[in-house]
Amino acid sequence: MTVRCLNEDAEGSCRNVFRPWEARTQPVAQPLRSDPDDEELLLTVPFDGAVKLKAVCVIGGGEGRAPAKMRLFINRDDLDFSAAHAMAPVQEFELQQDNASGTVEYPTQVAKFGSVHTLTLHFQGTFGSDQSEITFIGLKGDFSERNRRAVEAVYELRPVPEDHKVPGMKQGGHFDVA
Repeated sequence: MTVRCLNEDAEGSCRNVFRPWEARTQPVAQPLRSDPDDEELLLTVPFDGAVKLKAVCVIGGGEGRAPAKMRLFINRDDLDFSAAHAMAPVQEFELQQDNASGTVEYPTQVAKFGSVHTLTLHFQGTFGSDQSEITFIGLKGDFSERNRRAVEAVYELRPVPEDHKVPGMKQGGHFDVA
């Protein structure tokens, strides 16, 4: 699975906002923008393993196009706008309008974000524009690989008491008195 976004103006532009931390303030050729008449964005980020998410950093566009609110959902890769509106988020943030330097991080409630396999970010509203714009999203946390291996287990369909002899016990569960 790859990163996907509902209501993005240019298909695939959602992948451009995920860059290394050092490149967060560099201009991006094609930022993530919503449709011109609707400022909402629903961004789904799948991970190859489990992530303990500690903080999120969002840099929005200028001229009032930065998103005003971010709602986070975890381990739901089936969300659309109607489901996102109907559900309570795991955590919700009121975003700052001016974060061009990327110094503002939004800390998550780590106990709720301890084993994230899919992160969905729902951006709502702007600071005065009909179109929202995001130039950078940074995720801070710890990654651990998925351990999906076959488990080898041995069990007995019917126990055979002779295979499990206990000193001092006779057949039938009575103690052997010497």
